[in-house]
Amino acid sequence: MIKLHDLYFKPFISAKEIDSAVQTMADDIAADLGDEVPVFIGILNGSFMLVSDFVKKYPKPCEVTFIKLASYEGVKSTEDIQRLIGLTQDLTGRTVVILEDIIDSGNTLEEVHRIFKNENVKQLLIATLFYKPEAYDKDFKLHYVGMEIPNKFIVGYGLDYNGLGRDLPAVYQLKTTQHMTNIVLFGPPGAGKGTQANFLKEKYDLIHISTGDVFRFNIKNETALGMLAKSFMDKGELVPDQVTIDMLNKEVEKNADAKGFIFDGFPRTNAQAKALDELMEDKDSQINAMVALEVDDEVLVERLLERGKTSGRTDDSDENIIRNRIKQYYTKTAILKDYYADQNKYFGVDGVGSIEDITVRLSTVLDKL
Repeated sequence: MIKLHDLYFKPFISAKEIDSAVQTMADDIAADLGDEVPVFIGILNGSFMLVSDFVKKYPKPCEVTFIKLASYEGVKSTEDIQRLIGLTQDLTGRTVVILEDIIDSGNTLEEVHRIFKNENVKQLLIATLFYKPEAYDKDFKLHYVGMEIPNKFIVGYGLDYNGLGRDLPAVYQLKTTQHMTNIVLFGPPGAGKGTQANFLKEKYDLIHISTGDVFRFNIKNETALGMLAKSFMDKGELVPDQVTIDMLNKEVEKNADAKGFIFDGFPRTNAQAKALDELMEDKDSQINAMVALEVDDEVLVERLLERGKTSGRTDDSDENIIRNRIKQYYTKTAILKDYYADQNKYFGVDGVGSIEDITVRLSTVLDKL
C-alpha cells in the first residue's frame, strides 16, 4: 500500500508484468513493420518510461520524438486537451507509431489524430500499454494494446496523481475504500477483551463485530443465514466457515462507510484468516493487525472465578473448566499468531493492570497502524 498526497493506492500490476507486456508490443510492431524505420512518438508526460523501455527492446533501427499534451486534473480525465509541445520534424511519408502509456476516454487520442491530419504520414499506428475499454468512447482504431485494465485510476510507470507516482516501477490502483483501521482482537477468557473492544470502538470510531453476537442476531431473527447455521448446530455439526464469512460480510456491508472494524471471535483457524483477508480485499481494504491481550494463566483463573460469583455462568465457576478453556484458546490461536506474525501484523499487549492502562497500551499499537 502506498499513499500519494491524500489518497491510498494498492499494488495492481507488477514491474515484471509490465516488462513482459512492453516486450510483446515491441516484438509485434517489429514483426509487422519489417525493415521499415518507424518514428515512435511518445505522449508526455506519462509515456516517458514506456518509450524508454520500448525502444531498448525494439530490435531494429527507429527514431524517437515526443509531443506533450495534458488532459488530467487530479484523478479525472478532462475534455480540454492542451497541446504544450508539438511536432518539430517533417514526417511526410513516414510510418508513425504513437506510444501511449494509457488510453481511457480517448480524448487525447482524438487530439493526436487532429495533429497528424495534415502531416501526410504514410500510416499512423496507435500503441498503448494500458487500455480501459469501459471508458473508451471514440472510434479510432487501437493497433497494439499491452493489456486491458478496469476503469479505475492508476499511478506508477509514468502515470501520476497530482505530480506524484510517475517514478514507481510498478502500477498501483486507487483504493475505492480509503484508509481504514481493521483489527482482529484476541485474548484468552478473562483477558478483558469485551471491555477493551468497547473503549476502542468509541475512541477510534470503529465497528465492533462480535461473531457470537452476529450468530445470535441471525438465529434470533431467523435470517436465511441464521437458519442455515442453526441447521448445522442442531445436528451437532460445526457451522461451515463460508456461512460465518457470509454473516460477517453482511455486517461489513451494513457499515460500508465505517472507519474500520474490530473483529472479535473470528478468525480462529488459518483457513478462516485467509477467508477474512479475501473478504476485506473484496472491500478494497485489509486486516491491519492482530492485537492479542496477554495475561498470565493464574491471573485469568482468578479473574474468571471472581466473575463467576456474579455472572451466573457455570463455566466461570469451575476451575478445571476454566483451565481447559484457556488451554483451548492457546491451542487455537498459536497458529493464528504465526499467520499474522509472518505478515508483521501480530501485536501482543500486556493485559494486566487497570482498564485505563491497558487501553493506553492498545491505543499505542493502533496509533501506529
